[in-house]
Amino acid sequence: MKKKMSIAAVLVAALVLVGLLAMRGGNGADARAQSIAEAGGTTPSAEALRIREEIQNDPVAPTVAPEGYDVTIVFFTDYQCPYCRRMHPVLDALMREDNKVRLVYRDWPIFGAASTEAARAAIAAQYQGKHAEFNAALMQTEGRLSSQNIRAAADRAGVDWNRLQADLDQHGSEIGQALGRTSRFAAMAGLSGTPGLMVGPYLLPGAVDLATLRQAVALAREGD
Repeated sequence: MKKKMSIAAVLVAALVLVGLLAMRGGNGADARAQSIAEAGGTTPSAEALRIREEIQNDPVAPTVAPEGYDVTIVFFTDYQCPYCRRMHPVLDALMREDNKVRLVYRDWPIFGAASTEAARAAIAAQYQGKHAEFNAALMQTEGRLSSQNIRAAADRAGVDWNRLQADLDQHGSEIGQALGRTSRFAAMAGLSGTPGLMVGPYLLPGAVDLATLRQAVALAREGD
C-alpha cells in the first residue's frame, strides 16, 4: 500500500516502458543503469514499446475507452487495498471531466483469497455489462472482504448472480491467465504494492489526488 505522491514524484518518475524490458532480462546493475538512462530521454526500444502495448491492451482486463481517447491509464488494484478505494472516486472524477482518457483495470489481488475472489468476480461481471457497477460496489465496501459481502456488493450493483457463476465457469481459465499477466507486469515494473498507476508512459507507484492525476495526464499528452 502506498500513500499519496506529489507531482514532483511524477516529474522524476522513470518511464515504465523502458524499465520493464531492463528488469525482464537485463543484467543487474547494467539493466538498472539502462533504465535510468533511457528515462532521461533516450528513445525506448521496440521491445519496450511492445511490453507497454501489452500492459495497456489485454483482451480480458475491463476497460473504459471513450471514442477518440488520447491517454491510457492502467490501474493496478486490489479491492481490499484502502488506498485503491481512495483512488476510485479520484479516477471517477477524472473520467467525468476528461473524455479523452481511457482506463484499464489490471486487477492485482495481493491481499489473499478474498481479493482474488473479488477480482475474478469483477472481471466476470463485464460479460453481463456490469463491471462498472460491481467495481464501484466493491470499492465502497468497508473493511475486509468475504464471500458474503462480495455477494452483497453484487446484489447492490444489480449483478445477475447465476449468470456471474456461469461466466466464471466459462471464462475462468482466461480470467486466471489475465491475473497472472497482471502480476507478472507489476513485478516487472517494480511495484511493491497497490495501487499502481501507469499514466501513458509514466509509472506512479502509489495513490495521488485529482490535481496530481490531472498533471500526470497532461505530462503524458506532452510526451506521447
